[in-house]
Amino acid sequence: MVWLEDPARLDYVRQALDKTPRRRGKPRYARDGRMAGFIELSDTAEADPDSGLHKRRVFYLLPHDRDAEPDGPHKTGGPGEAVDPRTVQPGAVGKRRRACGPIH
Repeated sequence: MVWLEDPARLDYVRQALDKTPRRRGKPRYARDGRMAGFIELSDTAEADPDSGLHKRRVFYLLPHDRDAEPDGPHKTGGPGEAVDPRTVQPGAVGKRRRACGPIH
């Protein structure tokens, strides 16, 4: 697990599963907003047999997310793909926050 931002300072991160040609290193990022972190795969992680690409989780934030717009559309709650960054571990799905408001 590699964090590009301090997860303790974030109420949530969005997660996506991206296909990349490499198991390790920072993957390409082609979304609005910014990448907050990513998972590095083990040397034994297998690539998709059809594409030859590896499925890697990427964690990101969009410009209208709570960290940038505290009074914006996610003032309480969060988007469907959001997870608590403190629960993210390699090989395990991150958990959604139960509380609706900001953590700090």
